[in-house]
Amino acid sequence: MTTLLDLKSSVLRQVQRSQSLRSRREPPPTASSPLTHCSTEPLPRRISEESVEFFERMNTILQKQENMMRAAQAECHRVPCSMPPPQEHVDQAFISERVSRTELDLLYEEAVYTVVNRVGVPAPEHVKSDEELFAYLLKVFDMGEEEHEMMLQKVQESKRASFSLRVSVMKAKNLMAKDSNGYSDPYCMLGILVGQSPRETEEKKERKFSFRKRREKLEKRSSTKEVLPARCIQVTEVKPETLNPVWDEHFVFDIDDVHNDLLHLDIWDHDDDVSVAEACKKLNEVSGLRGMGRYFKQIAKSVRSNGSASSGSEENVDDFLGCINIPLNEIPVGGHDTWFKLEPRSSASKVQGECHLILKVFTSQRDTTLSKRETNVSIHKKLLHQIVEYEHAQVKREPYNWNGQVSPPAWTILTHHAVQTDLSPLQQAIVQWQCYSSHHRNQRLCYSLLLRLLRTIDAEWDPPAVRGDLERQLSDSFRLYTEHCVCLMKNMRQVFPCTSAAAITRYELMLRGIGYMQNMRAFKTVCPLRNELHLDITTAVKKGTSEWYESLIAQYKPEEGSLEEQLKKLVHVIDAVCADLQRAQNIYNKVFYSAVKVDFFSISYRQLEKQVADDVNVAMERVCGTLEQESSRLTQTMGETIFELFMSLKILKGFREFLPLKDAKMLALTGFHNWFKSSIHKFLQIVHDRSCDRIRKAVDTDQLQPVQQAKHSSSAVEATACFSQVREIWLQLAWPDSAGAFIFVTRLTDNFCSEAVCYSEMMTRKIERNQLGRDHKSFIVQLCIGLNNVEHVRVFLAQLPRDLGWAGVERAMEESCGVEGKEQVYKALNGQLFNMDLDLQREVKRLITLLTDKMLPELRRYIQHISLSPDSINNDDAVSPLMKYLQDTMLILTANLVKENLSRVLQSMWELLLQMILDAVTENRGVQVEFYNRFQYTVETLLQFFHVKGDGLSLEDMKSGDYKVLDEELRLNKCSSFDLIERYYLEKISLQKTLKHTPYGRISVKCYYDPPEQRLTVEILHAADIIALDANGLSDPFVIVELCPHHLFPAAKSQRTQVKLKTLHPVFDELFYFHVSPEQYRHRYACLTFTVMDYDWLSTNDFAGEAVAPISDFCWPGRPNASAAGKNVQPVILHLSRSKPSEKPIMRMLDARTGDREAQEFVRRLKEIEKSMEED
Repeated sequence: MTTLLDLKSSVLRQVQRSQSLRSRREPPPTASSPLTHCSTEPLPRRISEESVEFFERMNTILQKQENMMRAAQAECHRVPCSMPPPQEHVDQAFISERVSRTELDLLYEEAVYTVVNRVGVPAPEHVKSDEELFAYLLKVFDMGEEEHEMMLQKVQESKRASFSLRVSVMKAKNLMAKDSNGYSDPYCMLGILVGQSPRETEEKKERKFSFRKRREKLEKRSSTKEVLPARCIQVTEVKPETLNPVWDEHFVFDIDDVHNDLLHLDIWDHDDDVSVAEACKKLNEVSGLRGMGRYFKQIAKSVRSNGSASSGSEENVDDFLGCINIPLNEIPVGGHDTWFKLEPRSSASKVQGECHLILKVFTSQRDTTLSKRETNVSIHKKLLHQIVEYEHAQVKREPYNWNGQVSPPAWTILTHHAVQTDLSPLQQAIVQWQCYSSHHRNQRLCYSLLLRLLRTIDAEWDPPAVRGDLERQLSDSFRLYTEHCVCLMKNMRQVFPCTSAAAITRYELMLRGIGYMQNMRAFKTVCPLRNELHLDITTAVKKGTSEWYESLIAQYKPEEGSLEEQLKKLVHVIDAVCADLQRAQNIYNKVFYSAVKVDFFSISYRQLEKQVADDVNVAMERVCGTLEQESSRLTQTMGETIFELFMSLKILKGFREFLPLKDAKMLALTGFHNWFKSSIHKFLQIVHDRSCDRIRKAVDTDQLQPVQQAKHSSSAVEATACFSQVREIWLQLAWPDSAGAFIFVTRLTDNFCSEAVCYSEMMTRKIERNQLGRDHKSFIVQLCIGLNNVEHVRVFLAQLPRDLGWAGVERAMEESCGVEGKEQVYKALNGQLFNMDLDLQREVKRLITLLTDKMLPELRRYIQHISLSPDSINNDDAVSPLMKYLQDTMLILTANLVKENLSRVLQSMWELLLQMILDAVTENRGVQVEFYNRFQYTVETLLQFFHVKGDGLSLEDMKSGDYKVLDEELRLNKCSSFDLIERYYLEKISLQKTLKHTPYGRISVKCYYDPPEQRLTVEILHAADIIALDANGLSDPFVIVELCPHHLFPAAKSQRTQVKLKTLHPVFDELFYFHVSPEQYRHRYACLTFTVMDYDWLSTNDFAGEAVAPISDFCWPGRPNASAAGKNVQPVILHLSRSKPSEKPIMRMLDARTGDREAQEFVRRLKEIEKSMEED
């Protein structure tokens, strides 16, 4: 409450100090206000230059935020360049140990063994030549030829690799229907046919092998080459009633001859209740079973002998659906994963459909040292690591962007090794991730490669397949990579600067990788306790931001030097912080949020704002203390620095708009403007002083020549530019405390107003000095420019309420000080603006008076020419000299005045001419009508001239004031006496219709007309509320009724009622008759007058009031009063009036006609009534 009372007292004191500009200019000038005395002495050149430099510096400060935004936009639209991004320095703990020579030799043996034991059809991108592969390995392992030969011989002498075939029977489709229900009950029987010589293969290439033959064919077979061992026969489950079975069953077969053996698969329709598949499995389990060459027929026979069907019956024999024969040497290195078309066993067989198989050949036993000591996964990882090291070293162009693609020899060796060691796709993906992520910590790679590897792991993820060491190693790789990335995040401003497009791209990919990793099923499985990755990133960002700010402080050292130097250094620090936040908002935040859902900007802003606020608060406390010690003196350079510091903090605080709403409250810079209150107040005085200097210089150097397409000169442009810049300074300050801003707004308004008024006064004095020795036209042109200058400034400052935010100040003062505070603010601010406008209008009138004074002698001469022209001269000839002069002047004015000033000058000229003509007419009353007609013509001509067909003065404005007086004067002077009298009565009738509830009472009458008799009957019924004219407070009223005007009714006599003594509400009830012809009552001015008089015995009767009624209201055909039933019409209530006749222009006209008997008689009667009123 105390704060509000103090604020209210401060406001009221400020309001009381805000007085009129006129009164403020009365005291003697002070040295602190260069414009107060409006001196015309030129400014010293040094002061002028200081003012120019001051506003240039202010403009630079005001444009700081705009320049920052422009630079930020340029960074956002950066063009990729060839410059590599900065190095990604990491902790030495991340660097892995080098592999020993012994380990390399063992690994080399593994690689050679892989090459020697290659099987399968190579892919197009694979290298087929052993020599080329060995040559590549020599370079990778840095091996000599002799060493290689020794290793090759060792491998060749070792035991050949044993191979196995993994078959996955997935599904089939579009099989043939063998059962009556339109379906089949398919199952598969598959096995390996032992290798055949090339000759035997040629002989049997036309014959299709089948596990089941008809009995007669089986008994005739003598060859044993097509015999299939029972242990090699595998059977799938039977899928009942389907033509598109899905098995998804997996089998492994040992292979004797990988180059010649054949995979054979039959698909049958099961037609027996006995499971052939179970029988096959039981036979395979029988140990010591002789006859390894028994056929599938024997399996089926054995089953049926134990079943319900007869062994000799052919009714329940399974139906053949198709077969597939795949030579093992035709399987690609990477295996088969495709659909195979079913084949018939003979030309008579009818089959259809396809079967989906996945085939892979791998080694079941390897004779190498490493394979006996380590797991296949570990060996493959070492081999891949060695190859990656070599391959990356060969990349010369943008090695940091290497996508991990290796050469064909490397790819061939790695593929064969992975296939031979039977690594699953998941195991291969994990090994690749471990290898590449580890290598990346030493030599950076493209982050898209690492992201791709993570996605591969996620796609292949199978938790049961990852156990033990593999799980632990995968967990370690995730942990190490995460720590590596978090370390880079902490130093992101150096490692991933916005100035490098490549660095930002890498950073985005890195974050996407981290974000993807923390959502992976694999990560959640192998790192169940690392669910705080989001917190780790936040902590790294916060710590990195704090360390970056400390590096700024160390760079600029704002604690050293003078107080002004310390503030300037703080400005540099804050500007760097703002630029960093701009990058955070435009670039980093988008990258962070889209990748890891971390609000990078909010974290950075809160950290930086707190540290900046702490440093600036301490500095501003020193500034306030210093200013108090130096008697509140603030130098210009210190003021500029403080203003720039304030603006930098405002820009910094402005970044809050990008914060979430809950984070934008109660931050460190919330009330920072309070640190600057006293300093800004003193700074505004410096701005005012420099503005005064600038405006003075503008007037001194003004040549009063229009600038470009405008009609004002350079000083007006400079003055409004100065006002604009000061206004922009205030707008950029954006003082957040509206109530506290009132003092600043009042001060600025006062400065603007005083500067504008002094500018107009200096401009007027300059033109007054320049009129000496100048011709008429050049002086008018300069005067027009001066008028335009003042108007230009006035129009600009009319926007002060909007520009300075008066409405917001009023609302704030109402909230803090109540309605009284709001009203005081409104009066103070608007009073300043109103007084300024009055002063500017005064200067404008002063300039216009200069113009009209120049024109006055010529205008007086032309008016006199019109007045003295004889009647024989045509009106156009009499007026043409005046119009020619006005036309020439109008051309100059139109070309050089803005529309508002042109209207003002034309209005002044119009009023001047009207007054001059009126003076001429009033001096010549009673002359011939032609005199008034000529001036009437002159006025109409001038009216059209100044109207300019709608482009000049409006007719409504011109036909007011003096024009009405002059027009009435001319029209009345041209009328005859009878016309004037008739106009008098028309005005009386018009006035009577407007009277309501007058203080002079009212009279009730009834009038009706008898057309055949041409007789008008008037009944005077009664009167009410007559004014008291006697000493007793009553009156003795009577009514005089007569037909007017008398020249229309020359034969009619006035009639009167009886006198009613001592009453204000007399009742008369008297009838009067008048003869009225149709020719008489048709005139609008024909009327009945009712004059109420107070009867006096000893003196003249007193006038109590009068009323008029147009006769046409009673006599006109069709009116109720003009019929036989006229007696029954309702009475008319007429209100009485007591106007003075001498106040009417008609009376003055008639009184001036001394030789007209009718006019003099009419005036005499009215003067008697007026005299009676004066006596009352």
